[in-house]
Amino acid sequence: MNDCLFFGRNEYPKLIKNEPNQITKPIQFKFENENENENENENENENENENENKNENKNENENENENENENEKQIKQISSSDFSTIFLFKNGKAIEYLNEQYLKNPNQNPEKIQIENIQKVTVGWENEAILTIEGNVFAKGFNINSNNSKEFINISSLIEDTNDRIIEDIVSGIFSIYLLTSNQNVYGIGSNNFGQLGLDSEILKKTQKPILMMKNVSKIFSGNTSHRIFLLNSNQELFGCGLNRYGQLGLGESKKDKPKKLTKIQNIPKGKIIDIQCGNFHSIMLIENENENENENENPKRKIYSCGYYEYNGLGKNENTYEFTEIKSSLFENDNNILDFSVGDESTLILTTNSKLIVFGNNSYGQLGIEDTKEQSIPIQIELPKLRFNENISNYHVLCGYEKSFIYYSPFSFSNLEEDLIKLFERKEFCDISFKTKNGEIIKAHNLILKYRLKDENQIEKLQEIISKKSIKESNQIFEMIYSNKIINPILYSEIKEIINSNEKIEETMKRIYLNENENEKDFIIEKKEKQYKFPKLILIMRSELYRGMFLSVTNDKSNKVTDYSELSNKSFQIFEYWIYSNQIKDEIQITQEIINEIQIGIDYFQLNETNPNLFDLLINKFNNQN
Repeated sequence: MNDCLFFGRNEYPKLIKNEPNQITKPIQFKFENENENENENENENENENENENKNENKNENENENENENENEKQIKQISSSDFSTIFLFKNGKAIEYLNEQYLKNPNQNPEKIQIENIQKVTVGWENEAILTIEGNVFAKGFNINSNNSKEFINISSLIEDTNDRIIEDIVSGIFSIYLLTSNQNVYGIGSNNFGQLGLDSEILKKTQKPILMMKNVSKIFSGNTSHRIFLLNSNQELFGCGLNRYGQLGLGESKKDKPKKLTKIQNIPKGKIIDIQCGNFHSIMLIENENENENENENPKRKIYSCGYYEYNGLGKNENTYEFTEIKSSLFENDNNILDFSVGDESTLILTTNSKLIVFGNNSYGQLGIEDTKEQSIPIQIELPKLRFNENISNYHVLCGYEKSFIYYSPFSFSNLEEDLIKLFERKEFCDISFKTKNGEIIKAHNLILKYRLKDENQIEKLQEIISKKSIKESNQIFEMIYSNKIINPILYSEIKEIINSNEKIEETMKRIYLNENENEKDFIIEKKEKQYKFPKLILIMRSELYRGMFLSVTNDKSNKVTDYSELSNKSFQIFEYWIYSNQIKDEIQITQEIINEIQIGIDYFQLNETNPNLFDLLINKFNNQN
């Protein structure tokens, strides 16, 4: 089932029936024919149950089709503007709903996007861009393809430097699109009427070929209703360009409306910049501060800052702010942290780790979800509707489109192991090996991850030697390549490829670690009656969505154990322990119906149902073969 809430300007009369143009309270968003599909699935499940006793072994192709159906409407990401709304699903496919004013035939809504293996989508004002897993970017819009604004074209292939055509990230602005390449270069395409491509707008009004804006960039930030962009380099220096008439770049009042080229932003808040999102008249920045106490295992506190024009209420303050200053409110408590946020044209949604939904800004269509259409100049909390909030809050996201908002459920995927490893890259509680760069900087790594990716433990010394000759930027790229198993920098990869074991199956590696690992390296304890079972946290992250949410969440569980699995016998738990490492069941284990019933309880609790092969299927097959 899809879990998605909607509120604001209703442009979806076929989906949100019998609702007004202004929806002021979050309601369930249904995809077209979703109810029919649910009924069909129920009938299919009934038929499967009837045939279960007749067909002991499931066909592998049928299992793949079932998994595909489950992923077909599982949301991965939403991007929305005045032009359209795109839903990207877990299976790498996407659909778009065009604003009715752009449609000749309303029956064409929605449309499937005819591009496969989609990694990210971004919608701006009259433009769309699609990033594929392979690193290609397809885009459409009047400022992208004036001959046919409704046709997707490969804009990454238009980059003149053929070595710079693998794209890692994309964002859209008003009439412009930005590309971050694997070589950390940023290109812009589309409108430059306010200098948002980093070039003098009097010389260049627009371009339909990507133009190099800046090198050595680690992150790019913009917004679907924004005429500006922010670029963060590897030294955490921030640059911006574009419209600054209301101080939206945070340069200070004296520089208001002056820059038309990339300019370094001074006096930015202290801390690590996590994200910047731009509305029309304001910008909001999320900063992660260093821990003020000595407990390195605690996650740093996050704070939110804004700059720009207050009259349209996007600042969360009652006065103009020409530099980034903190949005202060009692709602951001000491025991709370910011999990996700989103900025629309003139409104902002913030989701906290304590399951609070904090909103402020323009509310003309009910896009703040506060049950009226009154504007809200300072942060207030609204009741967070219950969807699947018995699950980890970190699986939820907020999205502000143009005069509309979404809250949606998007859990971690078991198929994206490399993404999880990257998420662990800067988590201090998982770091246990220090490497020193040529300039003496310290970079920390994870021993267990290196065990997965290196051919053997002796390769750690070789890795130490390589890192000692590299800069901090090069060292980070090396570890990112080791963690993700992707070639990010071909030159650096050539130096480490001999020590990386990229071909070994992850299950074989885990099994090897299970059989050989020192007990002291297993730090998470699960207590089962009188017996204790130790697991590395990384193992549990890979196999269990329950622990995945726990350990990868911004709210870090500070304990090192979960207690009392009294419903599982020791034998059942031993089966679980071996499977979680090896994805197999030991040959000598005798499976009984009682064990199958117990394991089913454990599968439901640990949330293992998305794994492939499924533990329950393995048990049934083994049970049938033994009998």
